[in-house]
Amino acid sequence: MDSQGQWPDSFSSPCAYVLFLSLTNFISTPARNNTDFIFSFTDPPVILKLLESWAPRVSHYFDKEHYTYVGHQIVIQESIEHFGAVVWPGALALSQYLESNQEQFNLKDKKVLEIGAGTGLVSIVACILGAYVTATDLPEVLENLSYNISKNTQNMNTHKPEVRKLVWGEGLNEDFPLSTYHYDFILASDVVYHHAALEPLLATMVYFCKPGTVLLWANKFRFTADYEFLEKLGNTFNTMILAEFPESDVKLLKVTVREN
Repeated sequence: MDSQGQWPDSFSSPCAYVLFLSLTNFISTPARNNTDFIFSFTDPPVILKLLESWAPRVSHYFDKEHYTYVGHQIVIQESIEHFGAVVWPGALALSQYLESNQEQFNLKDKKVLEIGAGTGLVSIVACILGAYVTATDLPEVLENLSYNISKNTQNMNTHKPEVRKLVWGEGLNEDFPLSTYHYDFILASDVVYHHAALEPLLATMVYFCKPGTVLLWANKFRFTADYEFLEKLGNTFNTMILAEFPESDVKLLKVTVREN
């Protein structure tokens, strides 16, 4: 919070700012921003600014934040007990991009999987846009995730979303057999930060991304590990930066399987 009592522009909410302060204690290694060798651009990424979709509202709960996407007010319950229970800037960027680029990425009646769904904001937006949504995250996040998705979609004329446990890299064949589960879109936002599950995360992306699948990933780039993951992703998939949000240090990428 600055001297005028405002939260920094790059944070989505007070809860996100509080968690960021604790997260920065984990690592102080400067991030290197060198991705030119990973991508071959046919068109430069669009430079965007996060719109003011979040604004403080009168509420009985400090941990409830209000957003507006696709003409709907969305109320998100947050918690500072888990990183996954906070709306981070990548989720705002991805939600905004999906709303603004419906012709390019038409989610209507498409099967969509969100990995690391957190509070569920992106899944809710995808649901409003007409997708068959499966929102996934760790077991300790599912209660809050289910609450937010249920509260924000129960009165909508949309496909009923599903909430499921997904631990990256674990039990994928058993819980999501490829003979049954195929997704048109994989959505991910701020799933890369300073944690020990980056290799399982990449393995999970490889598992679900099949020919015809589009992975849309938005992330706030903070640390060296973020760019190292980006390099590995670029060495594995066709990867294109669709948009950048410089004020929030967020990049939004389109990822597809390489053709042999």
